[in-house]
Amino acid sequence: MSLTILSIIESPTHPKLSGLFQSIGAREIKVNSSRNAIKALKTYKPDFIVAEFFYGYGNNYAGVNVSNLDVLLSSLPKYSPNTKTIVFVLKDEAQHIEKLNSLYPLHAAFLHDTPEYAIEEVITSPKEQD
Repeated sequence: MSLTILSIIESPTHPKLSGLFQSIGAREIKVNSSRNAIKALKTYKPDFIVAEFFYGYGNNYAGVNVSNLDVLLSSLPKYSPNTKTIVFVLKDEAQHIEKLNSLYPLHAAFLHDTPEYAIEEVITSPKEQD
């Protein structure tokens, strides 16, 4: 079973996971924005999206969206309903991740310094249903 992973790399702090993905036999598609990710969803139907979470402190996302990922995650049911989302979050913004998760259930959320083996386990193991 080959996995397809859509990596949305919007900043230099995005974890470098290409080696991990390659080692588990996954195909990685890299894009640099949520807009390009939505376009890719229409074609690739990835198993996972891997992206960074940036909380919207009243700036571009003023009141309507929680983060940089809202528009992308709201499009998943339409374009790729079986895609699971894994997000990376800075320690300072970790307290805000639950707001996003309550709107768009996440498969997993990690701090940037999470060891690769933990990420691999989440990608390669089926998630238990609650």
